[in-house]
Amino acid sequence: MTAIALGIPRVGVAGAPVPPDLSGRGDSPYLIDRHGRRGRDLRVSLTDRCNLRCTYCMPAEGLDWQPADELLSDDELVRVITVAVDRLGIQEIRFTGGEPLLRKGLPGIIARVGALRPKPEVSLTTNGIGFARRADEFVDAGLDRINISLDSLDPDTFERITRRRRLRDVLAALDAAAAVGLTPVKINAVLLRGVNDHEAPDLLQFALDHGYQLRFIEQMPLDAGHVWSRDRMVTADEIQERLAARFDLSPDPGARLGAPAELFRVNGGPATVGIIASVTRPFCGDCDRTRLTADGQIRTCLFSRAETDLRAILRGGGTDEQIAQLWRATTWGKLPGHGIDDPSFLQPDRPMSAIGG
Repeated sequence: MTAIALGIPRVGVAGAPVPPDLSGRGDSPYLIDRHGRRGRDLRVSLTDRCNLRCTYCMPAEGLDWQPADELLSDDELVRVITVAVDRLGIQEIRFTGGEPLLRKGLPGIIARVGALRPKPEVSLTTNGIGFARRADEFVDAGLDRINISLDSLDPDTFERITRRRRLRDVLAALDAAAAVGLTPVKINAVLLRGVNDHEAPDLLQFALDHGYQLRFIEQMPLDAGHVWSRDRMVTADEIQERLAARFDLSPDPGARLGAPAELFRVNGGPATVGIIASVTRPFCGDCDRTRLTADGQIRTCLFSRAETDLRAILRGGGTDEQIAQLWRATTWGKLPGHGIDDPSFLQPDRPMSAIGG
């Protein structure tokens, strides 16, 4: 089915796409939707490739990677991001993957994006492998913040989850990020029932000892094998229970705004721990994110089953304003929520590695 500007699959007579209904939108230059939200945060996937094989993301043998000619070039990426900042009011750019460190030329992309005015905040979500030896390079390029994934402190458990024995590399990345001033260094952790869920307090203690900010993320229905099960997912309530066995947690009174993490002060603060409960405590009503896949598709939601093609406009001679208008129209049709609790919910065809976190 052909994706259309609304970003949802609708078909008209004889299969022709239905033109987007923009009634009531007005002439705002920003990425607004009919539910009162505005997009300020752009997540940019740079590649679908990864050097780990996390069990909740992809199979042991990996996936069929996208051909290089289908991915946006560095110039195309920077052009789209420039449109987002200049014309659509995007204020934050987060580079993701797959594993973004596998993207050749990443420091150059960061430098070009960081040179935009007004300057967006530029951040990176990574598994950290290979970052330690390049940390200075990324800071010099203009990287502002970093999130590094760490699901276990035990080498054997880490290998069981990622199918690679690379814990040392991740720990070195965390050390290097702190050393070059990418603070606060954030850790992303996914707990798997019967695998690493007992490590929740240890992970938090590790973060407290090193001055890192830990964010637990509920496992989401974005695995390549589509075997995710709510019953097997470690919920936000369970995460809090595990942490409460060792720490005193209290809600952080600071405004959450559009941030995905619900923050809790640890032992009275000032240190905090976050829980991103996309499934059991959805925060769709405050969502300020829009997404660009490595092959140039707009996604209005991580769980969307439809996309809008920017690559065709880029390579077909379209203008910057045409790109912006299509993006605006897509965002106007953004659904109110991801619908995971709806009986009709279906996982996206693409796994997380091909969408970007």
